[in-house]
Amino acid sequence: MIDRPTDEQLVSGLIALLDPAPQGPDRFEGPRNPGGVGRVFGGQVIAQALVAAERTVGKDRAAHSLHAYFLRGGSEDHPITLDIARDFDGGSFSNRRVVARQPGKDGSPTPILNLTASFQREQPGPEHQEAVAPNVPDPDDLEPDDVLRARYAEKLEGPARAFFLRPRPIEIRATAPAHWTSREPQKPTQASWFRARTRLPDDHRLHRAVLAYLSDMQLLGTSLLPHGISWLRGEVKNASLDHALWFHAPFRADEWLLYVTDSPWSGGSRGFNRGQIFQNGRLIASVAQEGMIRRVDPKAT
Repeated sequence: MIDRPTDEQLVSGLIALLDPAPQGPDRFEGPRNPGGVGRVFGGQVIAQALVAAERTVGKDRAAHSLHAYFLRGGSEDHPITLDIARDFDGGSFSNRRVVARQPGKDGSPTPILNLTASFQREQPGPEHQEAVAPNVPDPDDLEPDDVLRARYAEKLEGPARAFFLRPRPIEIRATAPAHWTSREPQKPTQASWFRARTRLPDDHRLHRAVLAYLSDMQLLGTSLLPHGISWLRGEVKNASLDHALWFHAPFRADEWLLYVTDSPWSGGSRGFNRGQIFQNGRLIASVAQEGMIRRVDPKAT
């Protein structure tokens, strides 16, 4: 039996994963996830691309938004090459484009993600917040996600079971029973608490990268709730198509973040999802994503 990594080891591995190495002018290489099998988690590619882009702007400019398109599924067998285009540097804002590539079927570099990020020099301005965090149970009163997954994994076998039991550097506590445990249609809303399992260094760029990483969790599944279907039961094939993230206010990714999601629409084998991320009642980020949600016959898979 393989011992579970400690929380410190898991978070240390996440920090290393989100640390692309320079490979020349405006080129970086995002490391592969050690021991990873299958497709690259979308949040990993987004976070690595954001970190690479951020390293080409001055430290006085912080990322305030990113917009990404997933082009192909990435493979955990390979690192990710990140090429940066410096499209704009103004008095207050900078803009960068990133193309993430991995070897294609013929071995040549093939784009798997395009991302554009915008950065701003800190400036004062009018402030308001209309968004209100919902009244949900405190994280200390909720069951840890890994405990729930371990219990549910007993019903699974093969790759799905291995995926469920894979330790995560992000601690999650859902405020309601996980949708993948039920076949009943539900309202397309979710709320979960997230945080890194141990304290992170005092580096705002790293905290933004970790938030970008975890922002791809939970989101797409929200559009499945009204239909009572789950990829775990082989009832749907799903994949993220695009992803947008706006950073509003300072935060710490190693302290509890409340991620509230809703899905106002689905159709044409696509689902649209929105997210708001709060910390101590303050809206610190907003997210939007559209994904493919294609029904399949479990008996045919």
